[in-house]
Amino acid sequence: MALFNKKSKENTEVKVDERLQHIAFIMDGNGRWAKKRGMPREYGHTQGAKVFKEITEYCGDIGINTVTVYAFSTENWKRPKAEVDAIMKLFIDYIYEALNVMMKKDICIKFLGDKSPLPDKMKELMTEVEEGSKNNKKHLNIAINYGGKDEIVHAVNTAIAEGITEITEKDIEDRLYTKGQMMPDLIFRTAGEQRLSNFLMWQSAYSEFYFTDTLWPDLKPEHIDAAVENFYQRQRRYGGL
Repeated sequence: MALFNKKSKENTEVKVDERLQHIAFIMDGNGRWAKKRGMPREYGHTQGAKVFKEITEYCGDIGINTVTVYAFSTENWKRPKAEVDAIMKLFIDYIYEALNVMMKKDICIKFLGDKSPLPDKMKELMTEVEEGSKNNKKHLNIAINYGGKDEIVHAVNTAIAEGITEITEKDIEDRLYTKGQMMPDLIFRTAGEQRLSNFLMWQSAYSEFYFTDTLWPDLKPEHIDAAVENFYQRQRRYGGL
């Protein structure tokens, strides 16, 4: 199933099958993109938000069922207040749009991370979107105030609080923010860095990785095509032969 309603097949370069159903993006390079143009970092985030919409829609066009994006980490609070405020405003604007648009496209929108430090209005909108879309079949996960290690600790502490003493892998997976969803097949990171940066630490155990020097605001559908084609050249063994 596609993430969004398909446009026309002739507008896409590749099509995916059941081997590639979940792509997770580390959207890196907004600040560097703005700096190269002599603009404030906030300008880069605004352009990055536009590309986020274009890329997630394109993923739907080629048949991706689940998209996860790393939008704001638990460490990003260390950035300048003006930048954080601009990012939060972009989130709120996007959530308003999601209320009016995404719900019509059979998408289950889920926000991954600790919501407690977020602005109250933002938390209310997030809850409204999640509740209203929870029965939809396609998935868009947006990681906000998210940290992979924090997610695992949260899952373990939840299991302990429920009285579980012999904690298994399933106990943890059932208490992750992504409970019930497929693990990411492909982790795609922009801007040249080659690390996870505390993103989906548990879920990415058997994911394939794809790195590009392209900054996130410069990302185009052809970069997704290249990643998909590269993915299909790999043999996933999951620890076997």
